[in-house]
Amino acid sequence: MNRMTDTGPVPARISLEPTVAEASRRRRDRAWTWACFAAAGTIVFLLGAIVAMVVINGLRSLSVQFFTEEMFGYEEGGALAAILGTLQIVPLATLIAAPIGVLAGIYMAETPDGRVAGLLRLATETLAGIPSVVIGIFAFTVIVVPTQTYSAFAAIVAIAVIMIPLVARSTEEIVRLVPGSVREASLALGIPQWRTTVSVVIRTAAAGILTAIMLAVARGAGETAPLILTNVGNQSVNVGDLGNAMDSLPLFIYFNSGLPSEFLIGQAWAASLVLLAFVLVINVAVRARTIGRRAA
Repeated sequence: MNRMTDTGPVPARISLEPTVAEASRRRRDRAWTWACFAAAGTIVFLLGAIVAMVVINGLRSLSVQFFTEEMFGYEEGGALAAILGTLQIVPLATLIAAPIGVLAGIYMAETPDGRVAGLLRLATETLAGIPSVVIGIFAFTVIVVPTQTYSAFAAIVAIAVIMIPLVARSTEEIVRLVPGSVREASLALGIPQWRTTVSVVIRTAAAGILTAIMLAVARGAGETAPLILTNVGNQSVNVGDLGNAMDSLPLFIYFNSGLPSEFLIGQAWAASLVLLAFVLVINVAVRARTIGRRAA
């Protein structure tokens, strides 16, 4: 209550001390803030530790010989066959997975309430959750067993199956971000629905779709279980012969790291460095593209 004085009413004192409830909220807020910082720091620390370990151990065995020679026995050679194999398997798998995944994602985005789109979305989400080793067994049964031959083609199919749901789901989300006004403006001009999708929607979302494909490539490049079941590996350089086994960096790392040879273990670390650099370059390129698109 205000009291009267000669100069007028005097306002009541306002307490600036925090109440018990406010103090409790501030403590909880600080606690959750520090918990988030700790979680973020843990993630950064783990990434830094992995990268540092791979770089330190990989640089010791990285040499010109590693990039230019095949593996000879247990004490000499390099990963030329594995590098060339990865550069064939991953792009060919991308050529299979990208069109299928992009078309499926566009269909799901453009007909979100359709029954077929719902079934396709369910199938895509289920396929994305299947372990890669199961997909490897599938490719082994469908391709390797009938042909009685481990082959790069079987590995390509397995990697493509892994990449398809990743591309499809990412493409769907990206296409949904295209403003509805863009579609409406095209339709208002009398352009058919299919032409609007092809010439307007896809062109607007092209950068995001390319980003989705690049992320799927990074995932496919590191898969090992499907390659073990379908491709086995080959120390000799194999260029273009998809009907026979072909080495790759994940297989090179897997087999060499399990042998009692310091030279081979060093080669496995060097291959890990090359594969890590490949994945990091793709992720940095994707991040840079995303930042550039937001700035524009």
